[in-house]
Amino acid sequence: MVLTKLTLTELLSNSCSKFKNNLCLNFVQSENKTYQDFYNEVTSIANYLLSQGIQKGDKIAILSANMPNWGVAQFAIARIGAVAVPILPGFSSADIQNILEHSETRMIFVSKLLYKLIADVKTDFLEQKILINTFARIPEGFPIEDIDKLENTIDLHNFAPLPEITIEEEDTASIIYTSGTTGFSKGVELSHRNLVWDAQQCATIQPIGTHDRFLSILPMAHTFENTLGLLLPLMFGAQIYYLDRVPTPKLLVPAMQKIRPTVMLSVPLIIEKIYKTQVVPKFTSSRFMSALYGFAPTRKILNRLAGKKLMQTFGGEIIFFGIGGAKLDATVEQFLREAKFPYAIGYGLTETAPMSAGTAPKNTFLQGVGPAMQGVEIKINEPDKTGQGEIWIKGPNVMKGYYKKPELTKECITEDGWFKTGDLGSFDSKGRLSIRGRIKTMILGSSGENIYPEEIESIINNFRFVSESLVVESKGKLVAMVHFNMEELEKNYKRFKSQADCYKTVINDYIEEQKKELFEYVNSRVNNFSKLQLVVVQSEPFEKTPTHKIKRFLYNNVNIK
Repeated sequence: MVLTKLTLTELLSNSCSKFKNNLCLNFVQSENKTYQDFYNEVTSIANYLLSQGIQKGDKIAILSANMPNWGVAQFAIARIGAVAVPILPGFSSADIQNILEHSETRMIFVSKLLYKLIADVKTDFLEQKILINTFARIPEGFPIEDIDKLENTIDLHNFAPLPEITIEEEDTASIIYTSGTTGFSKGVELSHRNLVWDAQQCATIQPIGTHDRFLSILPMAHTFENTLGLLLPLMFGAQIYYLDRVPTPKLLVPAMQKIRPTVMLSVPLIIEKIYKTQVVPKFTSSRFMSALYGFAPTRKILNRLAGKKLMQTFGGEIIFFGIGGAKLDATVEQFLREAKFPYAIGYGLTETAPMSAGTAPKNTFLQGVGPAMQGVEIKINEPDKTGQGEIWIKGPNVMKGYYKKPELTKECITEDGWFKTGDLGSFDSKGRLSIRGRIKTMILGSSGENIYPEEIESIINNFRFVSESLVVESKGKLVAMVHFNMEELEKNYKRFKSQADCYKTVINDYIEEQKKELFEYVNSRVNNFSKLQLVVVQSEPFEKTPTHKIKRFLYNNVNIK
C-alpha cells in the first residue's frame, strides 16, 4: 500500500475507504464490526474530543487492556492532531501519576479493571477521565465499586464531518514511556512518520493481506504490539481480534480454535513456558523417553510430531509467529526449528518504533535476528576483534527524542542521526544481526573478558523447575540468583507428602540437590570465564517491569554471603 502521506490520519482514511466492508477490530466473542464502523466510531470520539476543547498537540493518555476501543481512541486522538500517551497496565499508581504529570496529559481513557489505579489521581493538567469500555465520562470522585453502573452521556453517533486539521509526518503521534529495567521511565517521542513508515516496512518482511487474521495478546501500549499488531494489519485490511479478559491458556486455546489466526505476536516468555510445561514433560516422563529425546535423530522426529500438535493448538493456520522483546532461549528455538513451527525473531526498541531488523520464518537462523529491515541502516560501532560492539540504528523509524529530556536525547542520538541502542551485537558474513546483551548488564571478568548475563540466564532458565534467574557479580564472584517453581517441584514429588513430619526438611534437601545439579549443568555449557561460582535461591519472584522484564538495577548491589 502506498500512502501519499505517512500519518495515522492518512492510514485511517485510506484503509477505511478501501476496505470499508471488511471485518476490522473485534472481540473473539463478537465479530461483526467493519472498517466503516471503525471509521464512524473514530469520527464520533474525535468530535467529542474537539467539543471538550482538545487541541492539536494536547496529550491524551490510554490506560487499558486490549480491546477494539483502544484502537478507536488512538485514531480519534490522532485524527485531531492530539498526542496519545499509551500507558502499560503494569505500571503502579505512582508511576501513572508521574507519567500524567510529566506528559501534561489533559484527558485519559481508562478501562474498568484499571480505573482503580487512577480513581484518586489528580494533576494540574488532568481534566477528564473516560471509561474506554463504553466511552462514558467518569465524574470526579466516582466510586470504584460502582464503575459497572456508569451511564454513558457521550453521543456515540456524532458522525458530522471533522474540521480540516493539518497533520504533518513529523508531528508527534505518541509519547510512550518505557518500562525501564535500569530504573526510570523515559518518554519516547514518536512521530506519525516513525510509526506509519515502520508498519509499512514490516510488510517487506511478511506480506499482509485481507485474508489475514491477527489475535492480539501483548499490551497495545507497547510499541511492538501497537505497530505490528494494530497499524500493520489495519494498513492492509486484515482482521484483528481481542480477548475480553486476561489471555490465560484456558481462554486462549478456544479463541485460537475459533479465530484460526494467521499471525500472532509474542514475547519469548510465552513460548518458553509452553515448551517447558507442555513439551519437555512428555519427552522426559521416563528413562526410555528421555534417552530417545537425548538422541538427535529421534529428538528431531519427536519435535516434528510435537510441532504438528502445537500448530493445531494455535488453530492450524499460523503462518507467522513473531517473537520479540527479549532473547529467545536457544533450546526452545532449536525445538521450534525442528518442529517446523513458523516462528520469526525481530529486533528493535521503542525508540525505533520498534522494528529495525528481522526475517520471515523461512529465513530464520539459530540465535540470530536477521538483516536490517529495508530502509534501515544498522552498524556495529567500534567493533572489537570478534566484530562485536554497540548496535547503532539510523532510519525514518528513529524517534524524535526523549520528551523534555534534550540532554539525554543528545547522548543517545548523534548529530548525523544514529541512535545508540545500548545493545551489543555483531553481523555474520551474510549481513545477519545477532544480539549478545545490554552494555549496562555486561560483566567484566577477572582477566578482562566480557561476560553476558543474559546468555547464562538463558541456560539456567531451561533447567527443570527454574522459573526465572538473574546472574550478578558479588564480591568478585559470578553468582546465579534462581527462583524455583515450587508448585511444579512439589507436584513432581508428591511422595514427600507422606513424610509430613519432615516435609520441609526433605524439600529443602531436594532444592539443595537441584542447586548442585544446576551448577554442574550450567558450567558444562558455558566458556571458562562465564562459569558460575555460586548458586543462591531467590525465594520470592523478582520484581519486574510492566513488560515482565526483571528490574535488574534492584539487584545490582545485592549482598550475597
